[in-house]
Amino acid sequence: MTYQTEAKPQCWRAVAVFDDRPEMLLYLNRSSPQVRAGYRVAFMDLLDEQERGHVTSISMQRWQGAPDSGRWVHQSDLPVPLKEKVTSLAA
Repeated sequence: MTYQTEAKPQCWRAVAVFDDRPEMLLYLNRSSPQVRAGYRVAFMDLLDEQERGHVTSISMQRWQGAPDSGRWVHQSDLPVPLKEKVTSLAA
C-alpha cells in the first residue's frame, strides 16, 4: 500500500482566539506572507458578526517538527481585521 504525502507540508496558520470559546483555525498556508495576505478574508468569511466580536487576538503559528509528529508554535499576533479594511481588500 502506498501513501501519498506532500514534499513540503503546509506549515503556517492563523488561529482566532476567543474570549468565550476554544480557538478556531482561520487560515492555513505554506508561508507566513501567504497567511498574512489571506487570513483577513477568511476571518470575514468564516465568522459571523457576533463571533467576530468575541475574538481577542489572532495567533500566527508555525509547525515545528516532522509532518507526522510535532507541534504548533506561536510566532506572533496578527491584527484583528476591521470590516472596512477587509471590504477594501476584497474589492
